[in-house]
Amino acid sequence: MARSIRMDAVLVQAVIAGALSFAHLHDIAVAAGQDGWKAWAYPVSVDLLLVAAWRRLRILRAAGEPARAAWTWFAVALTASLGANVATAGLLDLNAVPAWLRILVAGWPALAFLGGTLLVHTPATDKAPVAEPAADVALTRDAPAPVEAPEPEPVAHPVPELPPAAPVPAALVEHARTVADAHRTATGAPIDADTLRARLGVPGPMADALALQLTGKD
Repeated sequence: MARSIRMDAVLVQAVIAGALSFAHLHDIAVAAGQDGWKAWAYPVSVDLLLVAAWRRLRILRAAGEPARAAWTWFAVALTASLGANVATAGLLDLNAVPAWLRILVAGWPALAFLGGTLLVHTPATDKAPVAEPAADVALTRDAPAPVEAPEPEPVAHPVPELPPAAPVPAALVEHARTVADAHRTATGAPIDADTLRARLGVPGPMADALALQLTGKD
């Protein structure tokens, strides 16, 4: 119910304001030498141009397009309506209208016709279509094939070489063989390099060389 009352109040206010503006425009047209139906057509022409410019302005703004022309014609119609309302407030002697006002009133129909025609028949600016990129095959048809980087070859780590066997005197070899035979007889197992080094009291490399010779690997 409240919404209905508010809408009715707005409508009444619009009707009153429109009627007053219409009457002022009519009085200016009569004072400028327009009589009969022509004086009544001037208010209709001004208000219609104002409404048409505002409607076109909203459409262009909603579409995100330039609205400079619509703003221009809206300002022209608003100036004509506002100027007529202000002129009838006692600032202008309606019994002695100046020549420039007569010229403006007489030239208004042509100006309003031009503005209305441009607002109605000017198409919206067409946005240029965005060119889609061609297929990847067309883009790379003449381009050289990409060169794949070769896989890195595994780096071969050098195997450390074993130091050469220390020279062993023949007499020591025979003594070591005797000790090894005795160890086998006592334990039933071949003698190892550590035991041989402990029994003979020789350095480690020489004990290893003797063990190799005794086992027949050298």
